[in-house]
Amino acid sequence: MQQGCPAGDGPAGEPIPTLDVDHTDSVYRTWLKEAVRKVQADHNRSADTHLLRFPLPEHWGIDLYLKDESTHPTGSLKHRLARSLFLYGLCNGWIRPDRPVIEASSGSTAVSEAYFAKLIGVPFIAVMPRTTSAEKCRLIEFHGGRCHFVDDPRTMYEESAALAERTGGHYMDQFTYAERATDWRGNNNIAESIYRQMELERYPCPTWIVATAGTGGTSATLARYVHYMQHDTRVCVADPENSCFFEGWTENNPDASSDCGSRIEGIGRPRMEPSFVPGAIDRMMKVPDAASVAAVRALERSIGRKAGGSTGTGLWSALKIVAEMVAKGDKGSVVTLLCDPGDRYLDKYYSDAWLKQQGLDITPYAQTIDVLLTTGTWPR
Repeated sequence: MQQGCPAGDGPAGEPIPTLDVDHTDSVYRTWLKEAVRKVQADHNRSADTHLLRFPLPEHWGIDLYLKDESTHPTGSLKHRLARSLFLYGLCNGWIRPDRPVIEASSGSTAVSEAYFAKLIGVPFIAVMPRTTSAEKCRLIEFHGGRCHFVDDPRTMYEESAALAERTGGHYMDQFTYAERATDWRGNNNIAESIYRQMELERYPCPTWIVATAGTGGTSATLARYVHYMQHDTRVCVADPENSCFFEGWTENNPDASSDCGSRIEGIGRPRMEPSFVPGAIDRMMKVPDAASVAAVRALERSIGRKAGGSTGTGLWSALKIVAEMVAKGDKGSVVTLLCDPGDRYLDKYYSDAWLKQQGLDITPYAQTIDVLLTTGTWPR
């Protein structure tokens, strides 16, 4: 305000004109409303995912379930995340007509985001490690996306941001926004769905829920919901080799890092991601990659379903928790996740040649699972 000018008046004592700047573009707002409608309509068309039982001896008094996220339209747990991220980006005004959406991903999130990008009519580019499975790349391209490969997984973040800058697009950045884009209080998130489906089971409140972490968004949603609803459930996060989440959690070190990328696609990260919320969870386990593979093969023998390696990481930890409960004489239920289908990984986790190339011997881990399911004990 100029000196000598009374409040509310201009330089000559005249009223200051009201400033009302309207940046609303009616064409854009019409597009935005239609884009949000399409994403929400996809949700309405989608039934809930199944809760499968893993067979355990009845007399143990312990029930093990897998939340089968492979039945989503894009075949993985990441369908929920992609939907939330698109709604978040649209409602924040970040996703615009004809401008590309860019994502750093090891595959499954990119498949789901390519689907939603095609749904609303915007280009999509996935920045991924060159080692990503060929089937995931095919699915991204099937949904109209484009794959942009990097040799070092640790450079995905910077390359995605640079690509968004060059193209005028939006870097979705799932590793930052996963935990905040999802409504963890309910709204049919994965946690609320699990508890609703468990209502008629003999142990309706799970003793443990086991998740794996890529962004950390799922474990954050599960743990926050448990605390919000005041359940007694504990949440465990299983971490694969070549990932820093376990070390960062146990050492309370937000700067923990890993020198190479995870062999278990979709989970494990070389840095502590912003969406990983260490304080919300109760326990972490470090799972050898060979154990993850042994577990998905045991899953196929038990229920006739192939699943990806991340499912094996969570299942291995869930089976270990079951063994601990048996040893203590505890009763209750354990829930873990079937994250995506195994047909995306036939050349990896179901290939003995790939295991040999990677130097992975699953025999001792397969024997551990067999001993547990036969005797109820966990070999030491």
